[in-house]
Amino acid sequence: MKELIIAFGLFLFVEGILYALFPSKMKNMLRKLELIKDSQLRTGGLVFALLGFIIIYYTKI
Repeated sequence: MKELIIAFGLFLFVEGILYALFPSKMKNMLRKLELIKDSQLRTGGLVFALLGFIIIYYTKI
């Protein structure tokens, strides 16, 4: 459970740093997100979720 809280904190830290350092670029990126099809976003999300799961699985062994 402690690792999950640390991972969530790291996620918030990275996201916060990106918005703090590059606010205009982040706005542009979010605008461009509307142009991507839902199916592409879903596929990309699944790929990243699976990669994350594989990384977690192999680091826990």
